[in-house]
Amino acid sequence: MERVFICDYIRTPIGRYGGSLSGIRTDDLAALPLKALIERHKSIDWEAVVDVIYGCANQAGEDNRSVARMALLLAGLPEIVSGTTLNRLCGSGMDAVLAAYRRLALGEGDLAIAGGVESMSRAPYVMPKPTTAFSREPSVEDTTIGWRFINPLMQKLHGTDSMPETAENVAEDFGISRQDQDAFALRSQQRAAAAIADGVFDDEIMPVDIPQRRGDPIRFDQDEHPRATTLEELASLRAPFRDGGSVTAGNASGVNDGAAALILATEAGVMRHGLAPLAQITGGATAGVAPRIMGMGPAPATEKLCARLNIAPADFDVVELNEAFASQALAVLRRLGLPDDAEHINPNGGAIALGHPLGMSGTRIAGSAARMLARGQGRRALAMMCIGVGQGIALSLEAV
Repeated sequence: MERVFICDYIRTPIGRYGGSLSGIRTDDLAALPLKALIERHKSIDWEAVVDVIYGCANQAGEDNRSVARMALLLAGLPEIVSGTTLNRLCGSGMDAVLAAYRRLALGEGDLAIAGGVESMSRAPYVMPKPTTAFSREPSVEDTTIGWRFINPLMQKLHGTDSMPETAENVAEDFGISRQDQDAFALRSQQRAAAAIADGVFDDEIMPVDIPQRRGDPIRFDQDEHPRATTLEELASLRAPFRDGGSVTAGNASGVNDGAAALILATEAGVMRHGLAPLAQITGGATAGVAPRIMGMGPAPATEKLCARLNIAPADFDVVELNEAFASQALAVLRRLGLPDDAEHINPNGGAIALGHPLGMSGTRIAGSAARMLARGQGRRALAMMCIGVGQGIALSLEAV
């Protein structure tokens, strides 16, 4: 097996739903970080890229017809470079990283690109074909997030709870209080605000010029989902998903737009293309859980990964846990024996503050963890995510 390294990571700022990135087609959005990588690495022989693998959860609109292949062509990569799109829902961007890692580790090449994209603003409505002739009962489904075209057998066997409902299930089943969820959400916002003020994201965010109908384009260069808040303000928000519930807009991730990409290379690729590794990928794992508590997925995935690596969750110096909901993040941390408020867990905030463009997020947290190791913040890093329909994914990195 070849050693595989993350050698660069770049992303767009994360846009709010209907916000700054909503006017950009999804395939064009996916191409932006690829163009930036091409510009930053003029010495790379781009024909050597074994594959461009992108994660995308929707694929029902402008991201259809393999957004990875469309994006690499739109970005100007050589036609000989192949591209494929993976869908593991929220874990798609991280699965793309692991898929690229495995191809290089098996010796299929020395250079690959992994990434992810989601424009939740531009997710289309879809209409099924009628099941009877001359039907006058059209139906329309929203593809932004969650279930559509529900299989009655799936409903009967496992239920089809919405994502917020699964977060309520986790809160109830694992005893996660509203107060603890709001405190976790506030820490995410405060840490993200501090990271932005300190310029932590400056080396990973590429500015995006947003065309205007009149006048010059507007430069978009900072995540627009974070918002200042207090515990009192968070406590005042209603829990709309269940009577007596605890999941609110304030302690849940956002509905967002964004794209990110990584360059991966073997040791030979690092030398051949003049790259500087940020971190080495040391493994990954996936696991399933009951769909009704999908947010618990990172726990068994991480346990499986740790067993393979013969280490414990506490052995990681940096942990990036995708904050789909505060309830599931806290339940996962407690099952893994990690403190709620540890400084090394999401030290720069997470998806509650920064946002969660589904297909992009896994690439973002993998790249963020790699950059933290490159800055000397520890030896080992863990990135983990929950996934709709009851799965989890985890990725381990090591400093070089």
